[in-house]
Amino acid sequence: MTQHASPPRDSTGKVPSAGSAPAWRGLMARADLRTLSLLGVLAALIVIGGITKPDEFLDTRNLQLVLTQASVIGVVTVGMTFVIVSGGIDLSVGAIVALASVWATTVATQEYGFAGILFTAVVVGVGCGLVNGVLIAYGAMVPFIATLAMLASARGLALQITDGKTQIVTIPSVLDLGERDAYVLGIPPLVMVFAVVTIIGWLILNRTTFGRRTVAVGGNAEAARLAGIDVRRQRLYLYLLSGLCCGIAAFLLIILSGSGQNTNGNLYELDAIAAAIIGGTLLSGGRGTIVGSVLGVLIFTTITNIFALNNLQSDVQQIAKGAIIVAAVLVQRRTASTT
Repeated sequence: MTQHASPPRDSTGKVPSAGSAPAWRGLMARADLRTLSLLGVLAALIVIGGITKPDEFLDTRNLQLVLTQASVIGVVTVGMTFVIVSGGIDLSVGAIVALASVWATTVATQEYGFAGILFTAVVVGVGCGLVNGVLIAYGAMVPFIATLAMLASARGLALQITDGKTQIVTIPSVLDLGERDAYVLGIPPLVMVFAVVTIIGWLILNRTTFGRRTVAVGGNAEAARLAGIDVRRQRLYLYLLSGLCCGIAAFLLIILSGSGQNTNGNLYELDAIAAAIIGGTLLSGGRGTIVGSVLGVLIFTTITNIFALNNLQSDVQQIAKGAIIVAAVLVQRRTASTT
């Protein structure tokens, strides 16, 4: 008896019609919709700022300030996005930024000048990421617990190094990067670094095997392992990447503030996680966008700036941020249910 091959079916078990679009086009359409929605929110905030404080908010210097402030937490958020896409979490990023900034601004480190400060900040960040990665990937510790321990340890070590005092940077080549004379075509150096990190992060996540493996591990770690991916090594690399971003952010913060303090990076972990979430990154892993995370950072930074210009209390600002996070999560759940 002649057997006929059954027609191909999609992920829902239905036979797609001849004119139906591939599933990936639907995903791209939803991703574009999320990006457009975030751009719409950002545009609305700019309009609000322009209406409430037109002379101050739309001033070139204020816009440069917004972008500069977004650069530090933005670099941290890029690393956080990779970690969350893989199904992990990193609560220690703020503490790592603090530790890297104070270690890089000690008197002994400053004797080596610009290179010494940059090298120390990056090495400390990567070193902390290595500890996190080893504990999580090879020590089988829950990411929440491992990074929470790093948060407490890094904060404590930063306090011990500074003895609660502010460490002033005395290297002219570092301080000059924060001056207007260092701007290129009106763009602060910190913003250019943020842009480079964002572009590299986008390319890695969307155009490399490393990015595909990250998404695979976050989507289903067991399936990724069966497919030949070394899940433990991949997770180690991701926390190294997060630590590297923290080290770079610490150096940018040193340029911005001209000092190192044990209070640096306070609540950066919450801001980075929140920015990634409203940008479309799933806390359960398996999906995320660098562009969305960056837009999330810009939205939160713009909100902070508008509130500051209008002399509104910080508690109202936190309530507004919380409402945005809740709304973003509800939208994610609705989107996931229709996928």
